[in-house]
Amino acid sequence: MTVRPARPGDEEAVRAIRNHAIEHSTALWTETPQSPAEGAAWFAAHLERGSALVAEAAGTTAEAPGEVAGFAVYGPWRALDGYRHTVEDSVYVREGRHGLGIGSALLGPLIASAREAGHHVMIAGIEARNAASIRLHDRFGFEHVGTVREAGTKFGRWLDLTLMRLPLA
Repeated sequence: MTVRPARPGDEEAVRAIRNHAIEHSTALWTETPQSPAEGAAWFAAHLERGSALVAEAAGTTAEAPGEVAGFAVYGPWRALDGYRHTVEDSVYVREGRHGLGIGSALLGPLIASAREAGHHVMIAGIEARNAASIRLHDRFGFEHVGTVREAGTKFGRWLDLTLMRLPLA
């Protein structure tokens, strides 16, 4: 497994992982999959910022690179300029690849990248029942700062949002 900066050509693999999460989990609070155009625009913004990493499984040859097994990004937490030093992370692992350490392999370098970029705080907004993601963020030093009850809805039920915070500076 290699963790590397995302690059053009990774967008369809990343979109497939995102869309699987949209369709089958409460990790993303929408029920509308990303279209190719939406996925490309979202991905391009991360490439421009340098805020996207992928975990690539070993390929068979230089001409046949490995599968993108997961990705991690950070982006602005809120749009107002007062929040410009705060970012929010997202870490996603391809279905069938959970429990292999891919999330940890991605989150460490993502935090380092945000620090190097001069950000002050990283926020994780996690659906409160997602114990694996909460444990992952705990291992990297994120502190639980609160839970917003019934902040969103998906699959016909109300969802609670757990907020976690990591100082970067």
